Amino acid sequence: MAARDVIIVGGGVIGCAIAYYLTDAGVQVTILERGEIGGEASGASAGILAPLELSVEQGPLLNLCLAGMQLHPSLADSLREQTDIDVEYLRSGILRVALSDEEADDLHTLVERQRPQGAMQWVDAEALRRLEPRLAAARGGVYSPHLHQVNAHRLTQALAQASVARGATLRQGVAVRGFVTNGSRVSGVRIDDGRMTAGQVILAAGAWTAALGRRLGVALPVKPMRGQMLAFADFSSPLRHILLGEDRGYLAPKVNGFLFVGSTVEDVGFRKNTTAKGLASLRRMAASLVPSLAYAEVASDWAGLRPGSPDDLPILGPVPGWEGLSVASGHFRKGILLAPITGRLMAQWLTQGKSEISLEPFRPDRFAAGGSQNPASRPKDEAL
Repeated sequence: MAARDVIIVGGGVIGCAIAYYLTDAGVQVTILERGEIGGEASGASAGILAPLELSVEQGPLLNLCLAGMQLHPSLADSLREQTDIDVEYLRSGILRVALSDEEADDLHTLVERQRPQGAMQWVDAEALRRLEPRLAAARGGVYSPHLHQVNAHRLTQALAQASVARGATLRQGVAVRGFVTNGSRVSGVRIDDGRMTAGQVILAAGAWTAALGRRLGVALPVKPMRGQMLAFADFSSPLRHILLGEDRGYLAPKVNGFLFVGSTVEDVGFRKNTTAKGLASLRRMAASLVPSLAYAEVASDWAGLRPGSPDDLPILGPVPGWEGLSVASGHFRKGILLAPITGRLMAQWLTQGKSEISLEPFRPDRFAAGGSQNPASRPKDEAL
């Protein structure tokens, strides 16, 4: 394959990670972003480097998550050297807290199932309180000391800047309106002021990927899933760890003293707004874990549209029926975690025709024979 020039549609963390690894391989890259770099889901993320459910089954997704986690520490160091941007890699560890006997039983089962990996351990109520004195009365919990976090916005910016320093072209405020095609080959994209051509085009447009696919008659079943979040100004006696509660809610203490609280999971199309109901649910979840947060000051709130897929696996690889076109999307709540490994694997595949971890389980053609899995209706406001 040995791509020499590539257009990446989308300047989120996935698109920028692909650009980073492609430019490292000597490929000429152009990133086209309709808004600002990291302006959508990437900038809205809490940057937790873990599967938020912690119970990902053995298989391709778990392997991908583990590979992604292994890349982040060295990537953070490299990006600081290359760009002077500190992505705020924080070795905070994660505590999954059981507030009821039923939750405690479920977490005991989880620890036993994950025991061969040795990545988590059960801690009783007393030990849990020593780890986090502000916690509510709990039955115990699961401690995963090797799961960490970054500043998602800084990570995206650093990947973009490092790519540009190595020769990539970055164009913000440029919307892709269509594609340049020759028979069954995609050879570029159409933008407002003309067309751009390249040997390969990669769709990394997050929640807007499906709309791009429809321009070519291809079903890429990525749909927006809204996540609402808020931040507390929690400067006194800050939490030491990321806390996970029921329904995959979390509290993530950041290096600047703020505490991120997230997040809802809502199938509401392209409505990127917060709601009183959603924010109230976050406040309740936070207070159930740390009672003193019931009185904490809300510094800000926001929402993002995460790209989900029908089977909760990312969609990676060649787009069926179109030579010269590939996709990297559908990472849902794992985009920050999986960005480095996605970028590395996509770069390997585009330059060498193979990758160190097979993309086969994530290829978009897995949906070709299952059209009923695609989103049932066209969401409103899918402007590219």
